[in-house]
Amino acid sequence: MAFNFHQLHIFYTVAERGSFSAAAQALHMTQPAVTMQVQSLEDHFSTKLFIRTTKKIELSEAGHVLMPFARRGIELMRETDAAMSRFTDDLAGRLLLGASNTIGEYVLPRLLVPLGQRYPEMKVMLKIMNTTQILDEISRNRLDFGLIEAPVEHPDMTINPVMQDELKLIVPGDHPLVAQHSVTLDDVLQYPFVLREKGSGTRQVMEEEFIRHHVDLAQIRTVMELGSTGAVKSAVEAGLGITILSPSSVKHEVALGLLKILTIEGLSFPRQFYSIHLKSTLLSMPATAFLQFLQEYSLD
Repeated sequence: MAFNFHQLHIFYTVAERGSFSAAAQALHMTQPAVTMQVQSLEDHFSTKLFIRTTKKIELSEAGHVLMPFARRGIELMRETDAAMSRFTDDLAGRLLLGASNTIGEYVLPRLLVPLGQRYPEMKVMLKIMNTTQILDEISRNRLDFGLIEAPVEHPDMTINPVMQDELKLIVPGDHPLVAQHSVTLDDVLQYPFVLREKGSGTRQVMEEEFIRHHVDLAQIRTVMELGSTGAVKSAVEAGLGITILSPSSVKHEVALGLLKILTIEGLSFPRQFYSIHLKSTLLSMPATAFLQFLQEYSLD
């Protein structure tokens, strides 16, 4: 009897998770069912794919040979789902995703309207949390996938770019820089800054660009460090300083004239957003369609 993709997926998950019990949990199957499918695959190839000991399992020589083919098969299935999702009208189902601060609070909410118009049956459940929490929730199979603002390295995760953003200089609506024809880096460094906390993705992008232009970060007169984008916006609006933020996060304040978006001459602050999910998990059709939608959407 020919082997099937289901067996190949189970084999791959066992290899990635390092145990039959962990694979069973990830696949929402019983451990005996996982074991039976792996044994069927071994019977088909007439060879052992795992070396089993009392403490752990390891890939046999044959298992190591099969592994890249299994990985390619899973990637092909994902690509097939992505290609066909645009022709699928019925995408009913609940989609559980996690998103980091800027994406969850300022980017996704305005994307959900056009998403709902395209896929009215899709139900999105969004959790806003930091990257570490997102990784943990995905590992525990509590989220289908996550959206984060900086790349991470994790042996169990697949990370793909989905959207691009560019940070800009944000100042109060009546700030002296607003009246200038152009704004240079030297101009900007004369004023106090209100910044996100150290370690945030937004601050990291800003500091890397400043360093690239030979700015000693000690030159930045930081009067306040705050733990959320909303708090930074309020402080800038109150006139406590200027900042670097995503234009997506200040659209409302700009429309009201409370804040202004400026460009610093010769500087750019591009930022890539990423999707992240378990390598061993085949994304559902709603999840695939959602990610395809994000890749097609521009934040401009």
